[in-house]
Amino acid sequence: MPETLTVTDNRTGKSYELPIVDGTVKAMDLRQIRTSADDFGLMAYDPAFTNTASCRSAITFIDGDAGILEYRGYPIEQLAEKSTYLETAFLITYGHLPTAAELQTWTDHITMHTFVHENIRKFMDGFRYDAHPMGVFVSTVAALSTFYPDAADVDNPESRELQTWRLIAKVPTIAAFTYRQSRGLPFIYPDNSLSFAANFASMLWRMSEPNYHSNPVIERALNILFILHADHEQNCSANAMRAVGSSRPDPFVSTAAAAAALYGPLHGGANEAVLRMLVEIGDKKNVPDFVKKVKAGEGRLMGFGHRVYKNYDPRAKIIKRTADEVFELTGRNPLIDIALELERYALEDEYFIARKLYPNVDFYSGIIYQALGFPVEMFPVLFAIPRTAGWVAQWREMITDNEQKIARPRQVYTGARGVDYVPIGARG
Repeated sequence: MPETLTVTDNRTGKSYELPIVDGTVKAMDLRQIRTSADDFGLMAYDPAFTNTASCRSAITFIDGDAGILEYRGYPIEQLAEKSTYLETAFLITYGHLPTAAELQTWTDHITMHTFVHENIRKFMDGFRYDAHPMGVFVSTVAALSTFYPDAADVDNPESRELQTWRLIAKVPTIAAFTYRQSRGLPFIYPDNSLSFAANFASMLWRMSEPNYHSNPVIERALNILFILHADHEQNCSANAMRAVGSSRPDPFVSTAAAAAALYGPLHGGANEAVLRMLVEIGDKKNVPDFVKKVKAGEGRLMGFGHRVYKNYDPRAKIIKRTADEVFELTGRNPLIDIALELERYALEDEYFIARKLYPNVDFYSGIIYQALGFPVEMFPVLFAIPRTAGWVAQWREMITDNEQKIARPRQVYTGARGVDYVPIGARG
């Protein structure tokens, strides 16, 4: 028997039976609830989409109360331990783990497209020497649209495949170029004999040596960080990818829009805010006083709590372990001791427990990036590299979803009506 919801409109006394499908009621079904024939009908009001499902998706599953994150059904813990970023990107894109032959073909396709047009270098040279790397990154990804006009054929499956390879392959190159530019260093071209993570490390840090040999600890750390950041359901940037993509532009400008959403301090810049907080605390002995200020409303506890997770973010646990491996190589980041003490205090304090404020992925990721030598301005760029696979997967799913139309939310209008125009000389 189909599940339904019976709604009685107390304004009219009429009752309506609304179908329930997958735990949701269609917002359009509310439109039949009206007080008169000329009434527009009832709408759902949901600022920031806190309780609105905008799509059906088979990519990422999150149970925030239980602290579960899965890509295509695979627990994030298993993927972080056993997979590589490119294998996980394949999984996110196509819905299954690749065979050895499929992975080799996928890797070959990505590797073939790592280079960018030489004019991209000239384009990037047009930015000021102190331009924020993320601003350069967003602009350059958008500029790719002008180099690949064939990408506009979004309804062509073969074109979508090609743009998928191009985006996943070229984004690390652009990201590395933004880093080198911010350091005043010459650009390093991709080395396609290296793995995805090792090639990125080479483009970042290679200097005069003829061949770059990446440290396996750093390569593994990058792989884990990339896997953990590959997708995260309908977050702000994924929503931007889908909303912009719904008007059917090419995926390069849609990806640039998603990256622009990631640029914000409440999204991709959140781990920078964590580092600034830890620097402000200064020493683990100052943690109790800082916690008191937070509880008194005199500060914010950055890196704790999440819109979705009401439990310990599973990604944070993995990154915490990865940090220890990185510190054995780079030396211990003194901020980690402050972070551990802050976490201990928060997890034992009823104030934070009652509010379900647990460490999220941003709490430890910035500490690792800093230990690897990245300036805080690079953090959102590093976030954008793996998230590109998630954005493209979300875009591909949206393009082929017959239920999707151009995104166009309704509003509740609160302004004036019917105001007569007043000539400028007669205005008060």
